[in-house]
Amino acid sequence: MSSAEPISSEDGKVSKEMSLAVSVTYGDVKTEFAGSPEAVLQSVNNFLAKSIPQLSLAQKLSLNFSLADLANRFQEFVKITPEGPRVWNGERKFSDKELIALQLVAQRIASESSSGVSKSLSLSALQEITGLNPKSLSSRLSELAKNGLVERENSESGTSFKITTQGIDWLASTISKKQQSKN
Repeated sequence: MSSAEPISSEDGKVSKEMSLAVSVTYGDVKTEFAGSPEAVLQSVNNFLAKSIPQLSLAQKLSLNFSLADLANRFQEFVKITPEGPRVWNGERKFSDKELIALQLVAQRIASESSSGVSKSLSLSALQEITGLNPKSLSSRLSELAKNGLVERENSESGTSFKITTQGIDWLASTISKKQQSKN
């Protein structure tokens, strides 16, 4: 159950703060958590990890990137613009593989934040957006797909590509290592 209640500030103006309240029952134990969504999530996760040890093990083995995870990890490198999701290079230099993977991450972020946007991009769309030579693009996509970092989807409208969970993890790790080596 979540609610938004007007809260008056010291200057008398009314603001809306989102508060989340959750009640959890596990066997004979019942507990309630209330506060900001982040604090409640942390408290519920801690409760479950202590109450259900197998859940803690499962969490250690599970890997799934939420929209918030993607936005936090790649906010410096991808932007959703009126022209569509784009890689934001700035002064950074990315390899062709990194550029392709970043564009596919940007596409996934756009897909998860807006309905009607596909998670995948066609070869021609990727070529247009990245500006890579079609032959190089095709070769890099084959390498990424062979390593399980990108998934190829075939449909009536043609072949398209999307980033995999393993691909996101690889890209985040690769970019992190590059940033650490610069410092």
